[in-house]
Amino acid sequence: MDATTDRLDLVASRVLAAADAGARTPPLTDEFEDFTIDDAHEVSARVAELRAARGESPVGWKIGFTNRTIWDEYGVRAPIWGPMYDTTVAAVHDPSRPFAWPLGKLVQPRVEPEILFRLRAAPTPDMDESALLDVVDGVAHGFEIVQSIYPGWLFRAADTVAAFALHGACRHGPFTPVDGLPRETWLELLTRFEISLSRNGEDIDRGQAANVLGGPLSALKHFVSGLESDPRGRRLKPGDIVTTGTVTRAFPVAPGERWTSRIDGLPVSGLTADFQA
Repeated sequence: MDATTDRLDLVASRVLAAADAGARTPPLTDEFEDFTIDDAHEVSARVAELRAARGESPVGWKIGFTNRTIWDEYGVRAPIWGPMYDTTVAAVHDPSRPFAWPLGKLVQPRVEPEILFRLRAAPTPDMDESALLDVVDGVAHGFEIVQSIYPGWLFRAADTVAAFALHGACRHGPFTPVDGLPRETWLELLTRFEISLSRNGEDIDRGQAANVLGGPLSALKHFVSGLESDPRGRRLKPGDIVTTGTVTRAFPVAPGERWTSRIDGLPVSGLTADFQA
């Protein structure tokens, strides 16, 4: 792509305007055949600047496409990542009760059950999974709603990076303090848990920790290394929330549906979301 500043600014404004309007737009790689992952990260940084300028504050990152079992479905071969904001992330304080979740203008929304980390310190690329656990202060479960401004969920990897890494919104339950269990216990549990997903009382899918690059800590390790090599990306900070990727497949959601998750093997709460228009 002829990656001039004006062209990149135009693309950033275009993808953000499409999401704001709940509209679809052709994939960028259809229009610009040489649109690369590097171009996409430049666009992502410009989108972040636009969102900050209108008052949105970043609260962390989403990691996407860590679930290798769905790579063929979406035509990707590596994880992606993008910022999350105070306008897109919220806590569910009482996970024992269903909560209402308006879909609003989210484009072609799909639900993903994930494990989230909250950081007590900034990780570094040299850390292994055990060391990364030391910079995590809490573990939670959440639903991420991913969206695609590209018709039919058809795109290439660069398209997804430019369009917020497909992030739409996230709701998460309370964080369980890591200090409450021995580190060896966490390291084992985070590679062995399972998540079940149901819609309107009917079982839809079940996934296991190993689906996300071997476990959420491994997904975090991959992300930390990748972010370090991208000088344009916001750095990780204490207090940041990081989603680690869907454990099951991602499923379309619609108003009037109730989606419920159950977590087996981790001391975190499942959620029940009632989706609304």
